[in-house]
Amino acid sequence: MRYWLMKSEPNVYSFDDLLKDGRTMWDSIRNYQARNFMRDDMKIGDQVLFYHSNAKPPGVAGIAEVVSEPYPDPVQFDPASNYHDPKSDPDNPRWILVDVKPVEALPRFVSLEELRGAKSLSEMPLLQRGQRLSIQPVTAAQFRAVRKMASKKPAASSGS
Repeated sequence: MRYWLMKSEPNVYSFDDLLKDGRTMWDSIRNYQARNFMRDDMKIGDQVLFYHSNAKPPGVAGIAEVVSEPYPDPVQFDPASNYHDPKSDPDNPRWILVDVKPVEALPRFVSLEELRGAKSLSEMPLLQRGQRLSIQPVTAAQFRAVRKMASKKPAASSGS
């Protein structure tokens, strides 16, 4: 089993939306490296930290699971979609996705600030300068550390 962090803007698709829907296609990814992770490395049963990006504050909201083999992203062929790719060939699709389902909402949201403050997460791709990928690998130890952080009260901030 592998572990991942997948980013979504909560005003577009939140972890609560995933809980309500029960399953979703992780569509509209238009970065080759993120696509390659889904196409080449993700397997059914892999665990996912569901990360709310472009939020105040950003952070990890829940745990999801990969529940499908990779398959072509249908929106690449939809001219009405913002993610339409007229150069993608249905016989050799450029963009791939997987389906994910919710596993659990975390006992509490773990903010980016908290993640940055954890020494055990210093090598996590999310926390590296210039890292903007919407799908990132996470080690088993990093995954466990985030889950552990979610089960504890947050450290008091210096500004309170």
